[in-house]
Amino acid sequence: MTGFDCRVAFAEELISLAREDERIVAVCNDSVGSSNLVQFAREFPDRLINVGIAEQDMVGVGAGLALSGYVPFVCGASPFLTGRALEQIKADVAYSQSPVVLCGMSPGMAYGELGPTHHSIEDLSWLRAIAGLGIVVPADPDETRQAVRWAAGAATPVFLRVGRFKVPAVTGDSSFTFGTATRLRDGDDVTVVATGTMVSRALEAAAEAAEQGVSVRVLNMSTIAPLDEDAIRSAMRETGAIVTAEEATTTGGLGAAVAAVVVTEPHPVPMRMLGVHREFAPTGSTAFLLEHFGLTAADIRAAAIGLARADA
Repeated sequence: MTGFDCRVAFAEELISLAREDERIVAVCNDSVGSSNLVQFAREFPDRLINVGIAEQDMVGVGAGLALSGYVPFVCGASPFLTGRALEQIKADVAYSQSPVVLCGMSPGMAYGELGPTHHSIEDLSWLRAIAGLGIVVPADPDETRQAVRWAAGAATPVFLRVGRFKVPAVTGDSSFTFGTATRLRDGDDVTVVATGTMVSRALEAAAEAAEQGVSVRVLNMSTIAPLDEDAIRSAMRETGAIVTAEEATTTGGLGAAVAAVVVTEPHPVPMRMLGVHREFAPTGSTAFLLEHFGLTAADIRAAAIGLARADA
């Protein structure tokens, strides 16, 4: 399948929004190129603020702009935006309810060979612990565009995880609704709850599982916070088993969020979490790393079939 870099869709939609609304501004940390803001800078040179390699300042500037009536998109590589500026995200954005759009670029293991310092597998975990912050992880370019446009008008703090690793277009005609999971494939035997780059792989896994007589439901959980708990409960009740898949650590990310719902229900169901299990990812290409951590379509298929047949 043809793959697309979601940063391209992000940049195109941001430029379109900026043409419509002069309040739209971009703030970055010496990352004009990697955040794909080159064309934005050419068209709106007075509306791009490059603070240099100073992530704490970048988030503070974004909060100040938001409280002054602007709509700031604060862009930087996700490991540095979320790791270095976590206190500012907590205090200046979430606690203060400053309507900043925090854009974590190239998350997960997209930087591949640059190693653990550049992998952003912890971002979902530590941001989920912060109250008042929405977390959105689009699955493909179309959903990225919709999420960017929603975030511009939401007037609420939000973290937007914009993927670099190329993915196919999979969301089709489905529309992005903040806080709501999208059922991309129906199934009765087991549900795969996936987010971001894992959604296309979950769909591939479901198609392969069907050939082996296992019916797999696929939920695109594009909003991690607030989580669509009703969709999870329906999956528990209607399919009896759940697999989660994320390009992130399972310690506090999607898997942990879903598990917290599952175990508090009167009748929990079998569950398996696919992701990085509390370890640093080694150095290697993104494709190698996803295979290393069991995040291929074949791995998702095996987990889904295993749970479905164990529950039969």
